[in-house]
Amino acid sequence: MHEAHPIERAVGIEFYVSTADGVGGRLRDRPEDFRVREREAFDVDLRPVDADPGSYPHLVFRATLRGWDTNDFAAALSDALGVSRERVSWAGTKDKHAVTTQLFSVRSDRTDLPAVDDADLEPLGRAGRPVLFGDLAGNDFEVVVRDADRPAAVESVVDELRDFAGDADGDGDVVAVPNYFGQQRFGSRRPITHRVGLDVVRGDWAAAAVRYVCEASEREPDRTREAREAVDETRDWAAAVERLPGHLRYERAIAGRLAEGADGPADYRAALEELPTNLQRLFVNAAQSYVFNRICSERLRRGLPFGRPVAGDVVCFADDAGRPATDRTQVVDEDRLATVRRHCERDRAFVTAPLVGTDTVFGDGEPADVARGVLDELGVGRSDFDLPGEFGTTGTRRPIRVATDLAVDRDPLTLSFSLPPGSYATVLAREVCKVDPDRLA
Repeated sequence: MHEAHPIERAVGIEFYVSTADGVGGRLRDRPEDFRVREREAFDVDLRPVDADPGSYPHLVFRATLRGWDTNDFAAALSDALGVSRERVSWAGTKDKHAVTTQLFSVRSDRTDLPAVDDADLEPLGRAGRPVLFGDLAGNDFEVVVRDADRPAAVESVVDELRDFAGDADGDGDVVAVPNYFGQQRFGSRRPITHRVGLDVVRGDWAAAAVRYVCEASEREPDRTREAREAVDETRDWAAAVERLPGHLRYERAIAGRLAEGADGPADYRAALEELPTNLQRLFVNAAQSYVFNRICSERLRRGLPFGRPVAGDVVCFADDAGRPATDRTQVVDEDRLATVRRHCERDRAFVTAPLVGTDTVFGDGEPADVARGVLDELGVGRSDFDLPGEFGTTGTRRPIRVATDLAVDRDPLTLSFSLPPGSYATVLAREVCKVDPDRLA
């Protein structure tokens, strides 16, 4: 294993699986270099776009977006429609610096959609429920690596990733990596969402709100960094609304609420609740993700397998479509170990680690020791996730390894592959490139 870049280690990604040199280079030289297309799983029969909006209030549409953050697009669309941003929903959040094709819905009586810059919108029909987060089977990626220093190195890296996969299908195309949460989960330029989330989990609402507004990163533009530092020094929240650059609209929303009163934890919590509900959830989700990354890294450090269980592991089983069903789990004891390993070899079961919440089951033995050790080091426990509103979570499980067929084209160097929902293309690309995460963002 190679030690990861310091910026990655700050979000719990401590190693590369492959030891071969990376190809270098960079991603996202232009949005067209990073293409993502959802494999949709919206299991609702759509009615025509002119169907009765009383019975079918949600207009479902497919959007191809160039250079749009998903939340920003939702805000722009809702503004153009003159409706609340909360009326717009989608199946999966995508990267900004990309061309993405994804499914949305909006609660609206309209049969058409307004023009939005750099967005092609295709109305599909009306539905009785909105598109919900998770209404997708996965994502197909086509990722171009520009200016690779050692393009031939891709073969050595891919060989090692095939070894990590065990090449269970025997066709030589299957690679695997740890199912880390990628850098963008935590903020590509300012990776702090997990730290805000840990503040929330520890019950320190003031620290969480202040950190989100004020904590600066050397990777931010000078003007942004200087504004954050000035606000941190004065804590003059009314002045902060004017001082913070306009693109920091969420920080400005928090500062605006604190300007009305910052007398105790309830005020700081209310300030965080000024944010859209999905962003409120993101903080604690990011804390869970950080813990998960740390668990995977510790598992790598100890040499524990990822594609097969050891005694004490918690596995989940495949659903009818062959996808991990994280609500169907089992703690593996010695008596069942050989049987469950065969299920894992055939992709009928998957080794998991916790996204910690109040109902988390840690399993037994060394896997449980790994998870508890990470939480003990962070000073949090399961009961700390019993939080109000959007911040609380019972927890779930996540497979610790992700495998995919990988096709590599050479001119330009292009990686084509598919991943399940919630897995990050950059987690595969980072193994190939081995560069500063900024060159992947």
